[in-house]
Amino acid sequence: MPRVKRGNKRRERRKKILKLASGYRLTKGKLYRAAREAVQKGLAYAYRDRRNKKRDFRRLWIVRINAEARKHELSYSQLMAGLKKAQININRKMLADLAISDAAAFGHLAEIAKSA
Repeated sequence: MPRVKRGNKRRERRKKILKLASGYRLTKGKLYRAAREAVQKGLAYAYRDRRNKKRDFRRLWIVRINAEARKHELSYSQLMAGLKKAQININRKMLADLAISDAAAFGHLAEIAKSA
């Protein structure tokens, strides 16, 4: 069986991993084996947290909407149900932004939701 030397491929693969690990502390940024493990772990966390970020923001928006809705004697669920019955399609991100920046507009929406 002939000997396989691998040529440039091995060096290219290792350089790619070490480039991804640049900025990691101590061994993890310099030595290939430790860098490979750290990069793998980092990429796994990044994949997971791209999904968790969506969850966290939705949770934050709901808390903000609920806080503002309670000032108008409505719960979050009552507000959302009222808006749905009134056929007002506005997403939670925009509602939360209104709750913070434009309380008057949010109050108007709350009144519409109450009457619906």
